Amino acid sequence: MKHWIEAARLRTLPLSVSGIIVGSIYALSNPTEAINTPTEVFSWKIFGFALLTTLGLQVLSNFANDYGDGVKGTDNADRVGPQRAIQSGAITPQAMKKAIIITSILTLLSAVILIYFAFGKDNFGYSIFFLLLGIAAIASAIRYTVGNSAYGYRGFGDIFVFVFFGLVSVLGVNFLYAKEIDPLLILPAVSIGLLSVGVLNLNNMRDEESDRKSGKNTIVVQMGGAKAKIYHFSLIITAMILVVIFAVLSDYNFDQYLFLLAYIPLTKHLITVYKNQNPKLLDPELKKLALSTFLLSILLTVCMISLISDIIVNLFLGGR
Repeated sequence: MKHWIEAARLRTLPLSVSGIIVGSIYALSNPTEAINTPTEVFSWKIFGFALLTTLGLQVLSNFANDYGDGVKGTDNADRVGPQRAIQSGAITPQAMKKAIIITSILTLLSAVILIYFAFGKDNFGYSIFFLLLGIAAIASAIRYTVGNSAYGYRGFGDIFVFVFFGLVSVLGVNFLYAKEIDPLLILPAVSIGLLSVGVLNLNNMRDEESDRKSGKNTIVVQMGGAKAKIYHFSLIITAMILVVIFAVLSDYNFDQYLFLLAYIPLTKHLITVYKNQNPKLLDPELKKLALSTFLLSILLTVCMISLISDIIVNLFLGGR
């Protein structure tokens, strides 16, 4: 069990649910024209299964990465960071493959239940669309490193992370509640997506040397470490700016800018990356950036809610 928990890489899970939290609380604090109260738009069932599905996708991605990099030999003595399960021999490739299949099935089942709670027997078109989206997410999580045409080995991993852990996570879950897309929500969706890409980019910066030797042609390998730093700064700084623009356009009061506290660890992270001369020493920054993104999502959602005590009382007394 210890080795399976390590293979699931629990430190990546808070980052994966950041978008779900933002999209869900935005639905709670911004009822639509057709749905006038928070208790009508928000559903604990949707929230719970959205979290469960997203966590399933993240664990599936971690298992698949362990398997794909392990069987390809990418995880070797040159790799920085904790040893992965297949690399260390703690879990066999056959056992990991079975775990990938089981996790895929459970995640798809969770997605189906989530879609049912969101749309019921109505909106058949929406149900089919989100089902296909869920299947695509599962396939993408696996194909990142698994197979001869794994897109993570061709530098497309950043796109997957941005789309599924940013746009789909925030806008998709919000649509499950509101049945419409609020254009303003695109700003935090892009922000969460960029920060998530930043975590992947940091991982690739750390592993640049070993990835180049093993033929894993990430964006960092393609552009080189110096340009990867500039790319990293642009991801984080753009994300920070977009959230501020979101707050301004949302007419936030002064006390609703509490989310700026999350910019303190983000700024410290950028300074550390700027001063870094040895990519191998960036490993601790992965956890820091992931947790900073999670902190930003929590603070932002708190700032989204006005009259928070009344809303919470309504949810517990009259919510579904």
